[in-house]
Amino acid sequence: MASLQTQLQHKINTKTKPVGALGMLETIALQVGLIQETLCPSIQSPAIIVFAGDHGIAANGLVNPYPQAVTAQMVLNFLAGGAAINVFTKQNNIQLFVVDAGVKADFSKVTDHSSFIHAKQAMGTENYFATAAMTEVQALASIEAGKKIVTDIAAKGTNCIGFGEMGIGNTSSAALIMSAITGFSIEECTGRGTGASDEQLANKIDALRICLLKHQVFNLGEAPIQLLSKIGGFEIAMMVGAYLSAAENKMIIVVDGFIATAALLIAQKIAPSVLNNCIFAHTSGEQGHEKMLDYLKIKPILNWGMRLGEGTGAALAIPLVRSAVAFLNEMASFEQAGVSSKAE
Repeated sequence: MASLQTQLQHKINTKTKPVGALGMLETIALQVGLIQETLCPSIQSPAIIVFAGDHGIAANGLVNPYPQAVTAQMVLNFLAGGAAINVFTKQNNIQLFVVDAGVKADFSKVTDHSSFIHAKQAMGTENYFATAAMTEVQALASIEAGKKIVTDIAAKGTNCIGFGEMGIGNTSSAALIMSAITGFSIEECTGRGTGASDEQLANKIDALRICLLKHQVFNLGEAPIQLLSKIGGFEIAMMVGAYLSAAENKMIIVVDGFIATAALLIAQKIAPSVLNNCIFAHTSGEQGHEKMLDYLKIKPILNWGMRLGEGTGAALAIPLVRSAVAFLNEMASFEQAGVSSKAE
């Protein structure tokens, strides 16, 4: 009996179109069928989870032009429905969950939002310019918290998921993670984040170079938990766990931008097979993301110069994943339509 991959490819190739004419949609259709282990895959209750956390290094303004308080303010904006991710998830009928992974604010009185998940590990990480961002115990606890969140969502029927983030200063953690794992220099990995000027970018690179040397980041590429504890964020660590759980639950994972891919770099160090479940939404406009994707040998769906985060790229790509599944299931074959499959 032919393998599932062979059967899926035959089903794709015999639709009423030239072979390969739907381009990347055909690649996605094949991947989704393999993830779900069926010739008739489906997208059920897709969701985006935005993990939010603060970074101690952001408090001194070394790496970011925006004040640290913006993280908490944006969480409230998510809950009020006013952010870009709210617009796109509403437009595309995608569930949205917001997680307090470690924001430096008290959200204990937020009890009237069913989509808000309280999972705070601490009031932000420590300043890794001076000390480790978190303990290894905290890193592992954050990963486990991310796993549980996704496991609970999967149990309610979601089989397609994307992850976003909010955290002033988190492009710095992502750049250090990228440098440690890929071997690219910190200059190649560091971008403007939330709109740094040329002078601010130069200061950011200088600060991260010091952090890289202080924590010997270049020696931690094969030690993902240590790497997270030294220079990570609680939201990034929870995303690592979220990726691992999503793959374990055979979910389709739609990967967002720079920070989400940095978290994935750590997840794939823990479980390399997680990449089999990943569809990459877009190439971020943030410096370094294209190099990340090249390192992973990935071709993303979109390239629109976006660098907002929040899971916005994933929210825009999920409808295209739905389109791939729809053509696979609903488009007629040459035989069904009575159309000749090649020239007589």
